[in-house]
Amino acid sequence: MRGLNAWEASPEGLDARRTEALLLAFALAVIIYGYASAGLAMTGGLPSHLTHFAVSQLCLATAAHLAVRRFAPHADPLILPLAFLLTGLGLVLIQRLDPAYAARFHSAPASGGQLVWTVLAVAATIVVLWALRDYRQLQRYLYVTMAASMALLMAPAFFPGDTYGAKRWVYLGPLSFQPGEFAKISIVVFFAGFLVLNRDALSCTGRRMLGMTLPYGRQIGPIAAVWLLSLLVLVFERDLGTSLLFFGVFVAMLYIATERTNWVACGIAMTLVGAVAVGATEPHVKGRIMAWLHPFDIYLPPEQRPPGLISDQAAEALFGFGSGGVTGTGLGQGHPELIGFAGRSDFILTTVGEELGLAGVMAVLLLYTLLVARGFRTAITCGNPFGKMLAAGLSVVLAFQVFIIVAGVTGLMPFTGKALPFLAQGGSSMVANWLLIALLLAISNQARRDLHQDAPSDTHVDHPELVGSGVPGPGLPPRRPGPD
Repeated sequence: MRGLNAWEASPEGLDARRTEALLLAFALAVIIYGYASAGLAMTGGLPSHLTHFAVSQLCLATAAHLAVRRFAPHADPLILPLAFLLTGLGLVLIQRLDPAYAARFHSAPASGGQLVWTVLAVAATIVVLWALRDYRQLQRYLYVTMAASMALLMAPAFFPGDTYGAKRWVYLGPLSFQPGEFAKISIVVFFAGFLVLNRDALSCTGRRMLGMTLPYGRQIGPIAAVWLLSLLVLVFERDLGTSLLFFGVFVAMLYIATERTNWVACGIAMTLVGAVAVGATEPHVKGRIMAWLHPFDIYLPPEQRPPGLISDQAAEALFGFGSGGVTGTGLGQGHPELIGFAGRSDFILTTVGEELGLAGVMAVLLLYTLLVARGFRTAITCGNPFGKMLAAGLSVVLAFQVFIIVAGVTGLMPFTGKALPFLAQGGSSMVANWLLIALLLAISNQARRDLHQDAPSDTHVDHPELVGSGVPGPGLPPRRPGPD
């Protein structure tokens, strides 16, 4: 088998790629069925562009699969199908919302632009898989990456805010993008390298105070700097979502690297102090909190409303979830456009809740959970400390972003304004999240290749994450854990 390495020629390698192809075919069938179902419900006939949509999705799935087969043949077979299914469902929802928004707000269709961004995102993923054959090269440019992250985070402060006052966008002529979506990835790259280099100092030293072992001042400096920067983003850009995501991911990665709960305690305390201070003084953040605490007071006369309450999005989202019930009204048969301009982006989960019901919301959350789980499995499987931290950090970014968005939309916490990964409208979010997928595929590719190269040739590895971990698996003798 010329051109194939030992892994690709093995039954395990062929099975992984076959599994990926079968899952992509299943995802493609679900997406096309949803597209056709929404069209039938809204117009009584199949959508006129069904064939074009199906061909475009088939081409995207085929191109991504062939790229993974060529450049990352050892990668986890579930990561790509999960990302593709979530992206396709987002395209179906945006296409379904276009007629409703055109009728109510006379807005231009968004599905065509979102499909273009999806093509660009998949193309960027293929380029990363081709160019980044060894993800460990990223460790050479940690401080350059950190400088770029700071520039991306602070850039929106110099541009106008959006409708409700947050500053998340950078405008370059007719183009605009959200630099925070890309900064979340570059920051994780820096954190992973920094924590690998300083893990022993952060986890093995400290002083006892109030029953806790607190780190020394020189070690708490980085977390204090991140805390201060997250507050600056919150104050000057009024971007609650990016601030929470930035600081929360750093604290989570600190805990993963050191296994010290003191870091979590310090992080929670500093977050509460900053949130209370900014929430009491910044009108935009205070309005978010008022909408969370008193969502239905927006329907009172203006003089009876709590100070700072100006948005009805939180209340409309709860109405949407309530009207959906367990099974929903049916795709294309609800009224999610009543939530306003954010129904295609920030609040797109309410469309799922209203038209697919609690069952649909749980299915979407299960897809995210599986994707995060495969990211953590990649971290466990990886034998390189930097790869472990990078895969874990990327998984935490995805999990934390989904959590703060879902919690905000459902009323569990104040709404933050971030876009739901893969599902919501937005070019910056789509490209950034597919780049995250590309990095996970690259790490998984090298980790699984190394594991199967280290395993005995006559041993079938049912649980590759156990190889070299010191945990005996089926057919594998116990091994002494080696140093990280």
